[in-house]
Amino acid sequence: MIHKMRAVIINRRKAARLPSLLAALAITGFSLFSGCPALADEPTGGPPPATTATTEAPKVDLILDDSGSMRTQDIQGRSRISVAQQSLDEVVDALPDETEFGIRVLGATYPGNDKAQGCLDTQSLYPVGKTNKVEAKTAVATLRPTGWTPIGLALRGAAQDLGPGQATRRIVLITDGEDDCAPPDPCDVARQLAAQGIHLVIDTLGLAHDDGVKNQLLCIANATGGTYTDVRTQEQLSKKLKEIVGQADNTYRQTPAAATGAATCASAPVLAPGVYSDREKFSEHRYYRVPVQPGQELRASVSVSLDRAVARDYGVLLQATDAGGQELVRGTDAGSGRTDVVSTGLRWAATGSPSPSPTSTTTAGGDVCLVVSNSLAPQPGVATDPGLPLELTVGLTAASPAPEGPVLGLGRGWTLLLVLTGAGLVCGLLFGWVARWRIAVWREN
Repeated sequence: MIHKMRAVIINRRKAARLPSLLAALAITGFSLFSGCPALADEPTGGPPPATTATTEAPKVDLILDDSGSMRTQDIQGRSRISVAQQSLDEVVDALPDETEFGIRVLGATYPGNDKAQGCLDTQSLYPVGKTNKVEAKTAVATLRPTGWTPIGLALRGAAQDLGPGQATRRIVLITDGEDDCAPPDPCDVARQLAAQGIHLVIDTLGLAHDDGVKNQLLCIANATGGTYTDVRTQEQLSKKLKEIVGQADNTYRQTPAAATGAATCASAPVLAPGVYSDREKFSEHRYYRVPVQPGQELRASVSVSLDRAVARDYGVLLQATDAGGQELVRGTDAGSGRTDVVSTGLRWAATGSPSPSPTSTTTAGGDVCLVVSNSLAPQPGVATDPGLPLELTVGLTAASPAPEGPVLGLGRGWTLLLVLTGAGLVCGLLFGWVARWRIAVWREN
């Protein structure tokens, strides 16, 4: 009896060791499996290098209208200047550490009736640089609405406040009226600044709901690819100001290089990997060329900024074609007026890569033409010049190897299949032996 009990205990201990044995076999099979080569390697190339990298800090100069009309109390029962002051305090408190921020005022110091004198009244209230938040807010709190509205002169002064540099810089204009001191006309000043190609963007915010004011501020913003906002509440003003300052912080680290797309592939500029900026008119096609060698994969994306009011239901198309105009691959995006940026992208590799889309083909290396098109249309009364800002990113990386023929190219697949078959055979034999052994033990007992 004791002998039989010992046999049962021994058999149960053997059975208890069974899960450990199975776990060891599973680990062995997993090791064999993980040791197998992958069916297709990921591209080894990294992201494209920046076209123009800069270590300059983002710069923002805010122009605040402090003319007499800013005393008007029509924003939630408060004066326009008090609403602007509160929003500025919130923006200064939220400034990123690296942002260089300044404040310029107009109409803040001359209370007289001499228009010639009053139209010279613009000065830097707080210089562009690293911001002492207490000092900046204190300077804003001392403002009292006083004089005239020399917007054109203030824009020139703000451009000088920001100084030269490669980083994109922003001027933010908060006003409740049209320039009553021209010349210089503020729209002309904005166009002149844009023509200098100095990466300067002017965003405008209107506190008065007047068609004349709106049209002038739209003209200023459109000339430089900036935005116009019709402000109705203090919360809206604070939110928009923070958004604009945040955009400056996001774009300063890498400045796109200027590129001018052509009307045909043959005359298109040749682009190396990098980031490029251009402007595209409504319903236009712009061509760029990228040399792609065999074994390389082209990765491209485009973003078109809707910096003015456009008609609903639009789209942006990015195509890659060969030199003869044959489409290789395309990317599209569409919108209905609920976003201010439309973006799309594509991937295409020279001979040896799988087709990225049903319309894609593969060819030997050579120049690939990138075509940026849009189906945008302006709303009535909106200026069509200059064109819409676009940003084009071009990258080249090692192409992913394509699957080979059905017989000669199955080396890696056969290896994996043999490993799995062997592991299945071993496991089947093992479980069969264990099942028979357990039946025999129970029969003995």
